[in-house]
Amino acid sequence: MSQDLPEGFDDRIGGSSGQRSNALANKVTRVLSISYADSEIRDALRFLDSENVQNTPELRRGLHWDLQKDVIDCNSSIVKEFGQVAEQLKRIGTTISSLNRCCEDMRRHVAAARQENAPVLEEASTLLAQRQDLEKKKQLLDAFNKHFILSDEELMVLTSTTEPIGERFFAVLARIQQVHSDCKVLLGSENQRLGLELMEQNSRHLNNGYQKLYRWIQKEFKSLDLENPQINAFIRKSLRTLAERPTLFESCLDSFSDAREHILTDGFYSALTGSSANQMNDSTMKPIEFHAHDSLRYIGDMLAWTHSATVSEREALESLFIAEGDEMAKGVQAGRHSEPWSLTDGKSFDGRKALDDLVNRNMAGVAKSLRQRVDQAIQGQQDAVTVYKIANLISFYRVTLTKLLGMESFIMSTLKSLEESAMRQFQNLQSDQTATVQAELTQATADLTAPDALNDTLAQLTDLMRSYESSLAPAESRAQNFQPILLQTLKPVLDTCESLAQELGTPANNIFLLNCHLAIKNALQPFEFTHSVTEQVDQSIESATTKLIDYQHAFFLHVSGLHSLLTTLIPLSDSTEDLQKINTLPPFQAGALDEASQTLDDFLPSALMDALENLKRLRDTKLAGDMTSEAADRFCGDFEFVEGRLTAADELLLAGDDGDEARSDGEEDAGSQGKAKKVQRPRDDAQLLRDLYPRTSAEIRVLLS
Repeated sequence: MSQDLPEGFDDRIGGSSGQRSNALANKVTRVLSISYADSEIRDALRFLDSENVQNTPELRRGLHWDLQKDVIDCNSSIVKEFGQVAEQLKRIGTTISSLNRCCEDMRRHVAAARQENAPVLEEASTLLAQRQDLEKKKQLLDAFNKHFILSDEELMVLTSTTEPIGERFFAVLARIQQVHSDCKVLLGSENQRLGLELMEQNSRHLNNGYQKLYRWIQKEFKSLDLENPQINAFIRKSLRTLAERPTLFESCLDSFSDAREHILTDGFYSALTGSSANQMNDSTMKPIEFHAHDSLRYIGDMLAWTHSATVSEREALESLFIAEGDEMAKGVQAGRHSEPWSLTDGKSFDGRKALDDLVNRNMAGVAKSLRQRVDQAIQGQQDAVTVYKIANLISFYRVTLTKLLGMESFIMSTLKSLEESAMRQFQNLQSDQTATVQAELTQATADLTAPDALNDTLAQLTDLMRSYESSLAPAESRAQNFQPILLQTLKPVLDTCESLAQELGTPANNIFLLNCHLAIKNALQPFEFTHSVTEQVDQSIESATTKLIDYQHAFFLHVSGLHSLLTTLIPLSDSTEDLQKINTLPPFQAGALDEASQTLDDFLPSALMDALENLKRLRDTKLAGDMTSEAADRFCGDFEFVEGRLTAADELLLAGDDGDEARSDGEEDAGSQGKAKKVQRPRDDAQLLRDLYPRTSAEIRVLLS
């Protein structure tokens, strides 16, 4: 069979088989190189899955042709649908062409009509523009006249005396002020004539309006009752408005102040006498002069009336002038700018200060009358306490009114002068009274109590301190301010008492001084502002107390007989040599020491009573007991000292006797050491000091407690 095959057949078969193997290898390589992460591959696989294609050889071989067939069918349906769209577009194009032809016809007709009506429209536009221009000019003219020109009715309200002052007047006045201010804008234009004419015209109207307001206020002030709480509200508003003209305002205040000064002076005269200056009697009011015999009440009533009148005047003027805040100050400040010639300095207007000045001017007449009458009452008073109370009363009202009027006012200067006059009168009376008291103190009292002159001085001083305590003196300077009065009142009398005490013996001199100082301390102690003087008195009391304690101590020592023993033992030390000397000293001999012991025994039962008898004329019995107790304690200490030295001397004596016996018995049998020891006594020719002077310090303390 191999011979029948064509030539080269084997080569072709081998070549074709090699090509098929290469194609298969390429396909496998292509399949393996495909990335299944590609979205197209995933979509293709998803499509095959949705078609439920079975993986069979027949389907795999026909899959390509099936897909192409599906694509061709889809394209055919799309072409058919686009054919329908094309038909619709042709019909729309025909309709649009028809509409374009209609619009072109209408455009030709409109152009023809516009060409025919153009002159008429142009003329109408010109007329409308002219009409709008005229309307704007008319509105501008009406607005200018309405704003800058006053009507006849408004001029009547502003300047006519027949028209009352009311809200209408102030409204017109405010409007013309605004117009006058707005005229300054017209002066900034090229043509200033209109602005100048309007400003001149409005200035005349404005001045006439202020003149009308000034005359009306002057008229109202003549019948104004400040005590009436229902003050016309238009007066307050009128004053605030008139403040914009400082010249008229000051003139108005001057006339008002003169009228108020006259009214207040007449009121003060009426309060004093019960009748006014025009001889009109008021039966409901009790005259202040009814108590002229009581200077303190008389002056107090006058000061109280002055204070009440000042407060009432200030409150009334405050409600009249500055009840609406700082409106008055703003008006005056604006008026100063409008009247440069009225500027006296660069300071701004202070409403409170102006009010204080006005109240001060109104009260000037009352201040003059008050000064005359109070000064007369002070000079006629001869009681120093009353004069001092008057001075404190004046000081009280001076401090009180300072808060209302300040320091620089007629009332303040008057009260300060009266206070100084009262203090001068008080110092003169106090000097005379001190001289009288010193003349009366010629000797100490028999019972050593504080003299009546000192008690009277302290009683007077107590009245002075009570009066000063109720005053309004500053707390930090109370002691300093009152100390001169204390020294002036107490020092001369106390110096006299000390000189009288020098003439007395001991302890009468110290008892007398202590009674005087205790009386002074009891009088000063309740008042805090006397602390410094009280400390000086305490030092004097301590000094006198120390001297009396020393006296009582010396009394205990001398009367008890302990003094001689103590003075003998004090120079000795506690050495053996000095202790051995005690038995040889005269006060410690048997007879003398036994006598001293008897004297002590006689003294102790009534020791305290005898000691207190020395201080029986001391007014403070508790202090006398305390001093006696302290002296007794010191006496007990001295006795313990003597007792200790005597005991030490006895022990030394006993120790010496024991040494002698030891030497004489040195040869005796040692068996006697086991026997009981006995207390050794001195030889017959020697006697223990404690046997002669047996009292102990414990017994002394019990008996003197």
